[in-house]
Amino acid sequence: MILENGRDVIRKEAEAVAELAERLDDNFVKAVELILKSKGRVIVTGMGKSGLVAKKVAATLTSTGISAIFLHPAEGVHGDLGMVRSEDILIAITKSGATEELYQILPAIKRIGVKIILFTGQVDSPLSAKCDIVLDCSVKSEACPNNLVPTSSTTVSLVMGDALAIALLQERNFSPEDFAYLHPGGTLGKRLLMKVEELMHVNSEIPIVHPDMAIKDTILEITSKRMGAALVVDDTNKLVGIFTDGDLRRLVEKDTNFFISKTGDVMVKGPKTISQHAILDEALAIMEKYSIMVLPVVDKNKQPVGIIHLHDILKSKLV
Repeated sequence: MILENGRDVIRKEAEAVAELAERLDDNFVKAVELILKSKGRVIVTGMGKSGLVAKKVAATLTSTGISAIFLHPAEGVHGDLGMVRSEDILIAITKSGATEELYQILPAIKRIGVKIILFTGQVDSPLSAKCDIVLDCSVKSEACPNNLVPTSSTTVSLVMGDALAIALLQERNFSPEDFAYLHPGGTLGKRLLMKVEELMHVNSEIPIVHPDMAIKDTILEITSKRMGAALVVDDTNKLVGIFTDGDLRRLVEKDTNFFISKTGDVMVKGPKTISQHAILDEALAIMEKYSIMVLPVVDKNKQPVGIIHLHDILKSKLV
């Protein structure tokens, strides 16, 4: 019974979010465009549980490069309106559309000249008429069996805030590097800021062989450089293949006379590569996607300038 109660709450909230997606209309587009054109900040306000959602919406916007702050509506009518400027945008969040504190603060904000976006469960409320853009955050019922505890309604408002933040992010072409600059203290930020060239092995550390080399000589190169692989280059130093420890094991299983083979006959042609200027997270993504341990680093002419091993990334403690 306990498990079913929990699952029922999740299903109800998931249904409410799915219905929200279907209701999204031109008002959402207008809200995004309004914030994009604004030269001020986004101020987010709400009371009670809606206030907690408002803090999260402000935090999400800020983390994606939109200057946003939370304004407590009750404190706003007692002096905190001093932080509001005419170029700002206000997002007000209310389920009922009848929050008394918002009724008190919105007229004053309108007088300042601020445009107001409202997240509400009652789009036809008198409060909606005081706002410039109204986003429908209504739900059929709360996930609470008594339809009292704010659950589905707060989830829907939170998701609306996320949708707004990510739509703004995409319209502004906000990149992983931009995110990293705003999160320099975290592991993710460091991983997104660090370049492949900062961890790759270079010069004599790169295991280099040629297609016409005997496989036994290639094995010696792999062993001496301790990278678990050798990069195969042609006469112009262009990367044409790779031979790894894994390839060697498979070769042993397949052919006991492999020692007489030439490297070019058994190498993997067209290996995955990366630029030295790429972010470390991109290298990690390639390694994870293709289940590889080493990644050749090449320049614009496809000539090796380095090699990076998964162990290098793990030792950096950035994953």
